[in-house]
Formats: sequence, C-alpha cells, structure tokens
Amino acid sequence: MREEKYDNITKKLFESAAGLEEKTGYKFQNPDLLDRALTRRAYSLENGLPDDYHMDAYATLGDAVIDLIILDSLIKSGIYDKGELSVAKSDIVNMTVLRRAAERIELFQHVNWGKGEESLHIWTSGRVMAECFEAIAGAAYLDGGVPAVEKILFHAGLT
Repeated sequence: MREEKYDNITKKLFESAAGLEEKTGYKFQNPDLLDRALTRRAYSLENGLPDDYHMDAYATLGDAVIDLIILDSLIKSGIYDKGELSVAKSDIVNMTVLRRAAERIELFQHVNWGKGEESLHIWTSGRVMAECFEAIAGAAYLDGGVPAVEKILFHAGLT
C-alpha cells in the first residue's frame, strides 16, 4: 500500500513537470530537480516525502540566478552606474514581474500544493507565485546552468 502511494505521487509529479517543460521551452536532463521545484513544503510534509523534497532552497538559488542574468544583461546594454543598475534591475525583476511570468506559463497548475494552500488558493499571492517561479529557475540552473535559466526567462517574457 505504501509503495502504491509513492507511485501515485511520483506519477503526478512527472506529469506536471512534463507539461511545464513545454511551456518553459526547457527540457530538464534531471527531472527530479523540476519535481522538487514544483513541490511546496506543505505538500511534501503531508505526503511523507523526504525532508528536503520541496522548493525552498531552489527558490533562494533561483532568486540569485535571475538577478545575475538580469544584471549581466543590463551591463551588456551599457549601464555601469551602481545606482542606475539597482533601479533598472528592480524594475525588471520584482515580485509583480515574477508573478506575471509565473502566470504566463500557468505555473500554479503545475505546483504541488498542500491541502491548506489549495483551500486558500494561496497561488493568488504574488509573493508565493514569485517564489515558485524562482524555484523553477533554481532547478534549471542546477540542471543546465545559466543558459537553461535564460531560456525559461525568455519563454516567460522576462528577456
């Protein structure tokens, strides 16, 4: 019975990941990275998944990688002043922009939400959807480096 439960969870995760890969234009070499990036901590706890099988660390990494890519792009466009870089980056990458990017790829449909999160429709929170988008970027970075994240940012309309 326990193995069947894990088989059903694994099947759901892989189906969701495959649909998202089409929308982002990036095919993960290691699908487990994307599965984790799509798994909220509440879902992981409710389903007895391993302690680290959730998106939190990937969201932190993704935040940094997105900033790196955008800053690199701004510098290549000719912006060199620290203050101007900071303002331009915050105009391009902020919670609202990341939420819109997540909405463009219909990310909320692919995330494994905890039961309470589902009942509260937590995906309507800009902060939550921005974090989910960052998690995808973090997983993509681990899977394929900066070019993988650039592809996702392009498909989500950020570059």
